[in-house]
Amino acid sequence: MHDDHDHHHHDNRYTDMQARVRALETVLTEKGLIDPAAIDAIVETYETKVGPRNGAHVVAKAWSDPEFADWLRQDATAAIASLGYAGRQGEHMRAVFNTDDTHNLVVCTLCSCYPWSVLGLPPVWYKAPAYRSRAVIDPRGVLAEFGVTLPESKKIRVWDSTAELRYLVVPERPNGTDGWSEERLADLVSRDAMIGTGLAAVPEDAR
Repeated sequence: MHDDHDHHHHDNRYTDMQARVRALETVLTEKGLIDPAAIDAIVETYETKVGPRNGAHVVAKAWSDPEFADWLRQDATAAIASLGYAGRQGEHMRAVFNTDDTHNLVVCTLCSCYPWSVLGLPPVWYKAPAYRSRAVIDPRGVLAEFGVTLPESKKIRVWDSTAELRYLVVPERPNGTDGWSEERLADLVSRDAMIGTGLAAVPEDAR
């Protein structure tokens, strides 16, 4: 269920939708109502700058600062806002921490509620009906499709986002990262790891 093979049987539908979007963009541009460059800049900002780098910074700080980690557990909205990350679809947050015995997975079964302020734009698969239903019914199977195979002894807890509350998964800190700076730690944290469909990257020298 990775981005590169999202539900192949819907490819034509997505292609048709993309064509319609391009046609609409062309018309609006010709009428002088939108600036394509400005739209591209907004998309680029949400995809690479606003998030998921923001979320990775939150996770890295939680890994390296126990007091911040405690604050994040108790009041994620305030802790995240203290780093300057707040706003659209991130007003009310809860952080859930992966542990030795529990792995957390986030889904939105009703629509596609997603914390833009810390994770950027939601991936296509997050909004797809297949993920939204199967993440609840067969979370272990879904994780396996993302390449995440967990021990049978590890519990998987699924969190359902709503318009009122969104979640951030704090993955387990990899071994071999003692003494690392927050910036270096953040490089190990992917968008998928903060949704729960991935794990934090393991440093080369710790493998």
